[in-house]
Amino acid sequence: MIFDTRPCELGEGAFWHPARAQFFWFDILGKTLHSRTAQGPHSWTFDHMVSATGWITRDRLLIAGERGLMTFDLTTGQSTPLAPVEADNPDTRSNDGRADRQGGFWIGTMSKRGGADTGKGAIYRHYRGETRRLFAGITIPNSICFSLDGQTAYFSDTVTHRINRVALDASGWPRGAPETFLDLSAEGLYPDGATVDAAGNIWNAQWGAARVACYAPDGTFLRAAAIDAPHTSCPAFGGPALTDLFVTTAREHMDAAALAAAPLSGQTFKLDGVAQGLPEPQVIL
Repeated sequence: MIFDTRPCELGEGAFWHPARAQFFWFDILGKTLHSRTAQGPHSWTFDHMVSATGWITRDRLLIAGERGLMTFDLTTGQSTPLAPVEADNPDTRSNDGRADRQGGFWIGTMSKRGGADTGKGAIYRHYRGETRRLFAGITIPNSICFSLDGQTAYFSDTVTHRINRVALDASGWPRGAPETFLDLSAEGLYPDGATVDAAGNIWNAQWGAARVACYAPDGTFLRAAAIDAPHTSCPAFGGPALTDLFVTTAREHMDAAALAAAPLSGQTFKLDGVAQGLPEPQVIL
């Protein structure tokens, strides 16, 4: 079903705030943070592109944008710079991001020209005052999510068709080199945003495939949830029992014929009772 009809050019950053019981998402190209409650739709527009968030307190978010990380007060609408991330590079922006089990926040960067600029992005982590670049040479960073025990991180470079995994130490920093977890190249699938459910399964939105696919911790394909828009971009579990799957989608690069064939593109979806999700970890600055 449709959760929100406002069309996003590039919907991303699906996030259920556990302390507010409220869903948030972004339109990256629209420079906007969206939400919807029983009182209706809400939006906050920024002067630069924003893409992902985590929660610090009930009313204070960590938001990733093209200049880096900032805190954002939902009650006042005020933002405060926290840590620069490629702030000196006007050609890149933030993309997919999520908090890990230890309370760190991972964020990917990429060229504003998308896949046309190969290897111009990276993945960073901010934790307890430190921002560190983890992986460089990435074109479109996505699929950032974490195992139940916090000992493994997953991420993708969408253009490679692969989701990687890397072991984490007790503080959540990578130890060792990433390895391939899923290679979707034979199926021609492009991994986008992802989240992990309470059974440890990875739910991956797949750009161009009109679905969110579920994989077991060993990489076995389990099932897929169909979405009535081709460019699924990011999933998140939410709702009263954390069993509903929220999914953002996009209209980017779709011409008039493509939009006529898929008129719900860019809208935000909610699938009821899909699986048992987990609350998003609180970010530790």
